[in-house]
Amino acid sequence: MKKPQTTPKNLWVYPIILFFILSFQYCSKSDDPKVVNNPTPTDECDLTNVTFSGTVVNILSSDCTSCHSASNPSGGIRLDDYASVKAQASIAAGTSGSLMGAISHTAGNSPMPKNGSKLSDCKISQINKWIQNGMPNN
Repeated sequence: MKKPQTTPKNLWVYPIILFFILSFQYCSKSDDPKVVNNPTPTDECDLTNVTFSGTVVNILSSDCTSCHSASNPSGGIRLDDYASVKAQASIAAGTSGSLMGAISHTAGNSPMPKNGSKLSDCKISQINKWIQNGMPNN
């Protein structure tokens, strides 16, 4: 006669172990930006190497000159050459027509880009850094 199979008394332990294993894997793959699982290089805002030709021109070309260039000077404001940009950057931020006032959406200025998203904090900081450095033509 065959002996009936019996289940081990500790069979309840296996589901608990499986639960902890799966929980650990889920927690280690967190989407929380504060939890760093696999560090990847991030783009930081470079404020040490800000130049007119390498930084400011690129920002203005991508975000401003479609409306503020010689061929289309909206509001009579050109931002496609050094002299024009320096003239707008020289105006205090609280004053109408100020480059910094417009891009940082300061009261008393028309927020730019018009009908577009505000420039990133990094781009605004880079233009501001160039102004603080004396607006060199570099």
